[in-house]
Amino acid sequence: MEEGVKQGGGCLKLFGVTLTIVLAVVLVMGAGFWFLGNTIKQQFAGPTPETVAQASLAGLREQNRLSAFAAKFVAVVTSKQSQLGLTAQKTMIMPGSVRYEVDLSKLRQEDVRWDAAKKRLTITLPAVEAMGPDVDLDQIRQYDNGGILLSVTDVGGKLDDANRKAGQQELLRQAQSGPYMRMARDATRRAVERSFAMPLRATGIAADVEVLFPDEAKRPTERWDESRRPEDVIANKW
Repeated sequence: MEEGVKQGGGCLKLFGVTLTIVLAVVLVMGAGFWFLGNTIKQQFAGPTPETVAQASLAGLREQNRLSAFAAKFVAVVTSKQSQLGLTAQKTMIMPGSVRYEVDLSKLRQEDVRWDAAKKRLTITLPAVEAMGPDVDLDQIRQYDNGGILLSVTDVGGKLDDANRKAGQQELLRQAQSGPYMRMARDATRRAVERSFAMPLRATGIAADVEVLFPDEAKRPTERWDESRRPEDVIANKW
């Protein structure tokens, strides 16, 4: 009788050990499948908004300068000079064009902010600069009063130099006026918005893109991970 009980107890112990081993194997296999599934999920999951923004930022920096707007102007300037009781006068009509540029090399990573709650990407650009002017030399027209002073002295050359300098300053003055700077800002804003919005849409990320200039920028409410350089994002170095 005791021998039967002992044999029964041994069987129960053996069954318990076997059950423990089976459970351990099942747990190990389950953990392995979970790890494999999680790895595959991470491997094939789409990029995050921060990753896309970093890649777009790196692409913009490589352009160095962005020119999204240009305008043509005409300056009309007159210079006078008196010598020996005589006065000479020359008028110059100077057409020229001005490019409006943003120095993208000044863009910093903190200038690009992602607001997860609002699903909004905000980019703060450097200020727009009026570059030039590029004077159309073939279209310059000059008029003078035909005085004796222009014939017998070098006043004519001095008046030309003064007109050229004043004409370039006048072209820039017109270019930097409010309406043209606003148009340049709007054109630059649209170009940069497309540069960030198109990659986001291409990866299936629904987000609003907002482009601001220094005088429009707000204090950041959320910073995204700066542990990776844009160069690493482009090279896909994880």
